[in-house]
Amino acid sequence: MDSSCKVMEVSFNNGSRKDFYRNVTLHQFEKGELISVEGVSGFDVGEVSLTGEIVRLQMKKRNVKEDNPEMKKVLRRASDRDIEVWKQNKTREPEAIIRSRAMARQLKLEMKISEVEMQADGRKATFFYIADGRVDFRELIKLYAGEFKLKVEMRQIGARQESAKVGGIGSCGRELCCATWLTDFKSVNTAAARYQNLSINQSKLSGQCGRLKCCLNYELDTYLDALQHFPDNCETLQVAKGTANLIKKDIFKNLMWYMLPDSSKQYPLTIERVRKIKSLNEQGVIPGELEAVELTSSKPKEVEPEFVDVVGQISLNSLEKADKKRKQQRQQQQRPQQGQQGNQPNRQQGRGPNQRGRQNPPGGQQGGQGGQQGGQGGQQRPPQKRK
Repeated sequence: MDSSCKVMEVSFNNGSRKDFYRNVTLHQFEKGELISVEGVSGFDVGEVSLTGEIVRLQMKKRNVKEDNPEMKKVLRRASDRDIEVWKQNKTREPEAIIRSRAMARQLKLEMKISEVEMQADGRKATFFYIADGRVDFRELIKLYAGEFKLKVEMRQIGARQESAKVGGIGSCGRELCCATWLTDFKSVNTAAARYQNLSINQSKLSGQCGRLKCCLNYELDTYLDALQHFPDNCETLQVAKGTANLIKKDIFKNLMWYMLPDSSKQYPLTIERVRKIKSLNEQGVIPGELEAVELTSSKPKEVEPEFVDVVGQISLNSLEKADKKRKQQRQQQQRPQQGQQGNQPNRQQGRGPNQRGRQNPPGGQQGGQGGQQGGQGGQQRPPQKRK
């Protein structure tokens, strides 16, 4: 426990500002907890972003010493009262931005207030502004202090820092790197785009901050390593047809593309062929042709369907035949139903004479019944005598 890191990294204002604080309390804080730390003549509320040995790596990266006596301390775990006061002062920030911009415009200062960060106890406010040059804001500080009744701190930032605070979605479809994980902003120039064979289009190479995209530096080292195998001073080659100018270098296929002055066709050459032509030119020999490489793609070529004008060629005979079949089926279904309905009254009318013809006279019925009884009597056995 004695050798463990007593310093924590605390983030403020949704991660837009981070700082290191020494934990002098006996509490062990975890990532994501809200704590109260020392502020300017008061306290501030932040969120724990890093703890443990990882903090030492971050301090080494930012050249911050662990035994720095000026490092501020952690006071306590944020109470309900601290969080309530902190939220009340945070609601004042949008109105403060609008009011501060109007006051700066009245003084005709060439600056832009991008963000206002209030301290948790409301005793201090930091105004982040963007300006091309130096700005004399001494009179502006007096107006801000009298208007907002707090201590004012002015801090100048660049366009990249403003983009990190505002946030947004990049052209890649993901959240901006500066707003999520990127902390160090390195300079980016157009040479990085030239090494990667990118067209110098300012609208495509610029980010939301108006500067060149930071991601142009991500793969620059890989391109520089790959370009070391290409020959130098081969921008032009002398052949019989004229001077061939270098257009681009393909590091994936190890090819160099040239263009002749009389045509717009591009000729891909291998590195060995370019070196050979260059050595011949140095000797005063001009080769006849470039001897370009024939490129064959392994992917199957997609055949585009031809355009066919079918206007007025669609026949409706099939639809008419289908309608006729449907009508015939309906008629066949309706015919037996109509025949059944017409036969029902005839059957009822024919029952009278048939029933009358089938009726037997009462005498015949009695005779028949007598015959049945006589038959039953003849089948009866004689009574047996008892012994």
